[in-house]
Amino acid sequence: MMIGDVFGRGGRRAVECLLPGIMDRESVDLTIANVENASRGVGVTEESVLELKKSGIQVMTSGNHIWRKAGIEDLLKKEPFLLRPANYPPGTPGKGSAVFVSSLGVKVGIVNLLGRVFMEALDCPFRTGEQEVRRLSQEGARIIVIDFHAEATSEKAAFAWFMDGKVSAVMGTHTHVQTADERVFPGGTGFLTDVGMTGPQDSVIGVKTDTSLKRFLTGVHQRLEPAKRNLVLHGVLLDLCEKTGVCRGMKRVRKGLD
Repeated sequence: MMIGDVFGRGGRRAVECLLPGIMDRESVDLTIANVENASRGVGVTEESVLELKKSGIQVMTSGNHIWRKAGIEDLLKKEPFLLRPANYPPGTPGKGSAVFVSSLGVKVGIVNLLGRVFMEALDCPFRTGEQEVRRLSQEGARIIVIDFHAEATSEKAAFAWFMDGKVSAVMGTHTHVQTADERVFPGGTGFLTDVGMTGPQDSVIGVKTDTSLKRFLTGVHQRLEPAKRNLVLHGVLLDLCEKTGVCRGMKRVRKGLD
């Protein structure tokens, strides 16, 4: 299962309350979540990471906000299940991909990449992704899932076509709005443009509406505070063949917290 961007305390609470039931009901073998917004909506701390781990998240990916909290470099070195985008330059702390073992003992390769359109000028995610996939395959991972953290729909779609037949799934994150275009490409790669956001729906992509509106109406920077109401978990369930790595199907998840 891939869970969309966990936003602030509300997102962490949604994971804590909703994930165990979903895992049990759907027989989930491995849980992945993008956590770059898990601490007050920007960045992630050790406290938040440990809280999410306790709630059942086994692999944590991130994106362009990963560096926003003090101590993140040490945290990336300390926690092997926390990834940062692989296409940051050589020498950047942390790692962008790794092989994990599911509850059934299956090796699963996870790659975290950052898009470049309307984003930071980093190394090419296409070429970096291809290199990471080749390395994980050599380490015995037949199943490989990529979190492609990107702004532009076109870049996400192009990347998924580029990876078709090379990986099990390409899951888009970053925009905080779940899309309804899930599909399996001809080569057996599952794709969803954006998994969505886990957090407060009564908000502007996670942020309190009043401060966000002031920023748009006045052009003056406002301190953006995470909203707290109407918590929802967004994610996607992937049915992946452990022998071939092919995606046999997928199902979007949208579960509200009463």
